[in-house]
Amino acid sequence: MPRTMLVHQVMTTDVVTFSVGESVADATRRLVERGVDGGPVVDEHGHLVGMLTSGDLLVQETKLHYPTVISLFGAYLELPSSHRKFEDDLRRAVGATVGDIMHADPVACADDDTLERAATLMHDHDVSRLPVTTDGRVVGIIARGDILRAVMGGGAS
Repeated sequence: MPRTMLVHQVMTTDVVTFSVGESVADATRRLVERGVDGGPVVDEHGHLVGMLTSGDLLVQETKLHYPTVISLFGAYLELPSSHRKFEDDLRRAVGATVGDIMHADPVACADDDTLERAATLMHDHDVSRLPVTTDGRVVGIIARGDILRAVMGGGAS
């Protein structure tokens, strides 16, 4: 990978973005229509505030795993970590808006970062795409495939 190639040279600028108050149903419809499996969540000024993935939306269709309860000497004990997970799953399952189910504090890169840095961030945070920002505003998105095409000589998308 050319160490000097910059993110803005290969990023996608036609980005599907979501707002915090957007309904989950509308967000799901737009993901399907555009054929993508995630995108940045932005505020009214285009600043990055979260990330939404199809996995966040799929939890709407999953069964909740109830807290683990153990009976010990006639007393019922609920495992604390199990209860926290149940509360988180329940919050996501009944979430009516993107803000209820998005990942706050998303990993992002800058448009002038190198592809090497973007690839490292993706690897270190186990994500397949990164919002690209300039001064906190979303200006693009870069995916693993974009980096692979650049490495193989395929250029920008």
